[in-house]
Amino acid sequence: LTTSPTIVNGNALRIDWQSVVPKEKLSFILGNPPFLGKKEQSKEQKEDFEFVMGRITGSGVLDFVTAWYIKAAQLIQNSQIRVAFVSTNSITQGEQVGALWGELLRKHHIVLNFAHRAFRWTNEAKGKAAVHVVIIGFAMFPVERKRIYEYDSVDGEPLEKIVANINPYLVDAKDIFPDNRTTPLCNVPAMIKGSETTDDGHFMLTDEEVEQFRVNYPNHSGLVRPFISGGDFLNGKLRHCLWLRDAAPADIRNIPFVRDRVDEVRVFREGSPKARTREWAQSPSLFTEDRQPSTEYLVIPKVSSERRNYIPLAYFEPDVIINNTITYVPDASHYVFGVLQSKMHMAWVRAVCGRMKSDYQYSVKIVYNNFPWPESPTGKQKIAVEQAAQNVLATRAKYPGSSLADLYDPLTMPADLLKAHQKLDKAVDAAYGKRTFSTEAERVAYLFELYQKLTEPLMAGEGKKKGKVTVRK
Repeated sequence: LTTSPTIVNGNALRIDWQSVVPKEKLSFILGNPPFLGKKEQSKEQKEDFEFVMGRITGSGVLDFVTAWYIKAAQLIQNSQIRVAFVSTNSITQGEQVGALWGELLRKHHIVLNFAHRAFRWTNEAKGKAAVHVVIIGFAMFPVERKRIYEYDSVDGEPLEKIVANINPYLVDAKDIFPDNRTTPLCNVPAMIKGSETTDDGHFMLTDEEVEQFRVNYPNHSGLVRPFISGGDFLNGKLRHCLWLRDAAPADIRNIPFVRDRVDEVRVFREGSPKARTREWAQSPSLFTEDRQPSTEYLVIPKVSSERRNYIPLAYFEPDVIINNTITYVPDASHYVFGVLQSKMHMAWVRAVCGRMKSDYQYSVKIVYNNFPWPESPTGKQKIAVEQAAQNVLATRAKYPGSSLADLYDPLTMPADLLKAHQKLDKAVDAAYGKRTFSTEAERVAYLFELYQKLTEPLMAGEGKKKGKVTVRK
């Protein structure tokens, strides 16, 4: 600093920044705005946020920090001011990308000139808060040498890379915004959300209740089914629930245990502030949204630890009931399993999925439906993927006492399972017709190129019903 600083104590989202320093006297804006998600904001903060964001489409999903980006972009119009913010990495993931960067790039025409991809940020404050952050530098003009700083791990050291462009996912690729897509981009099976119970837990049974029910009502054991949530699935737990979709009204009425549970569901739903839930009180024996598959299905949990190199998937029979913390693909082939269980798919997941804290939050509409599958794999390549996928499943089966959480923890993953995955990764890469990638960022950049190629017909007006795709050349 060559001059004495002037400190102004004020509300950064309410104050006119030019009242502090006229833009003509500014060269740089540097900041570390508050890290608050939409659910953590106070009433006053929500009001401040709305004051800045106004009618920006989709702003309801954005983190608090994004208001600083909008304020800065508004200020630097027609100027040579450079801006850089430390921010939560969630603003470069999931549904926030389209809402924030669509506004910044299309309306305000900013240019990203440097970026640090996600790393762990710590400070010396009491408690030493640690979050995963990015640093993004932007202006109204491009610099001669754009830089991305990559990290082998969130605790690693940055590696500088000179790039042609920095897109909102902080990779060297065109500015692409995959929006919510209602059907898959490619010709693959649909992925479906699990069912909604809306039961306050009254359909769920303890092991003791299951045993007692089977003893007391041996002719009605079909009313009790195995049940898993996303957490159960990963941790190898199997619970049970009442499943009354096909139950005879007489059975519900004449079995006190079932009748009482159904009545408790009715009371809970009637007390809901949501009109739709109160309507479902009229059918208290049913799940509010029944999407239970009728054939074998492939499961993927909606939330998974970011420590895992792969989000584990597995097959289940239709008698196992699932809820909305799981998504599934019915009748999925081993080829589908293999591609989704690969490093290629995981690179896409890490780039575009949302996060719950730092954990992966898998989205059907953002992640799966926009995923660019291999364009034209040969029959031989598909068979290679299927065989490698079967080998992954067979290797898992060697460890019946271990949960998927055990098997996919980087510290405890068996060597033969890791080797099986590496063979699967090679088979999937071959189906894409690709060489090896030196970094994951290169892999993601390749997927964005393929995504752009696959969406060009939609941009030309074909297949618009499949979803909106926006590509900035």
